[in-house]
Amino acid sequence: MYTVKEAAGILKMSEHTIRYYTDCGLIPSLTRDKNKQRLFNQESMNWLKGIKILKECGMTIKEKKSYVSLSLQGDSTIEERYQIFLHLKEIAYSQLEEAKDRVNFLENKVKHYEDIVSERISDDTNPKKWSGSEEA
Repeated sequence: MYTVKEAAGILKMSEHTIRYYTDCGLIPSLTRDKNKQRLFNQESMNWLKGIKILKECGMTIKEKKSYVSLSLQGDSTIEERYQIFLHLKEIAYSQLEEAKDRVNFLENKVKHYEDIVSERISDDTNPKKWSGSEEA
């Protein structure tokens, strides 16, 4: 069993976030000790890990609650949960392509600035130095 602090360290989440998720009812297997302190077994840790990933996918608290509810209903909701993950996968692939575009843009900018810093080309990044610009 893990405390909130231990779970936070293991999952690289804040203690506040873990408490918030438990207060929202997103961790159905949560238990408490005699002092009402939250305790997490492996199943609870799996829920936390899954909820963390769903958050990273952009899922709202309401959507996560719906997913937890569907999961607890069992096999009758497998198709619906499958569709949720197909949709999330599409979003993740789209985000991946956008991230690749950003990395490519940044690589080109870094190369350009390296050429300027090493004096292979003159600084053409300042609009004041662009040809045709007027002095203010």
